Amino acid sequence: MSGKLKALAGSSIVHVLFAFLAMGGWAVFANRMHPMPRPLIAGFVQGVLSGCLTLFLKSAVEALARRFRGLAALWAPPLIACLGSATILVAIHALSGTPEILKTIAVPLLVSSSYAAIYNYSISGGRQRSHDR
Repeated sequence: MSGKLKALAGSSIVHVLFAFLAMGGWAVFANRMHPMPRPLIAGFVQGVLSGCLTLFLKSAVEALARRFRGLAALWAPPLIACLGSATILVAIHALSGTPEILKTIAVPLLVSSSYAAIYNYSISGGRQRSHDR
């Protein structure tokens, strides 16, 4: 990978913009059967939420991972992070009047939950291996 492409791929701004566009676009699609501007509002709300959650999910998993040991260290941090994300998504979409809340949050929550689980496993596995030495 070229230096510029690598820098772009590692940029937090790029990650946030990608989350905004991808998940905001999904929300517009999930609410497409409702009259305008409902789908656009849902898309904007989900885009902003996804951008913010993208910034904070990594830090939340890291902080939670330091608090658990053993088997709980594998499942508790991503579960807590995902429950927090789900709560925030449902509450803000309900407040903003999103018509199809469950359809709207399904894909973003699946993506963020998968990321949280994989990232937590990667840092927990590394920590476990360093304790075994």
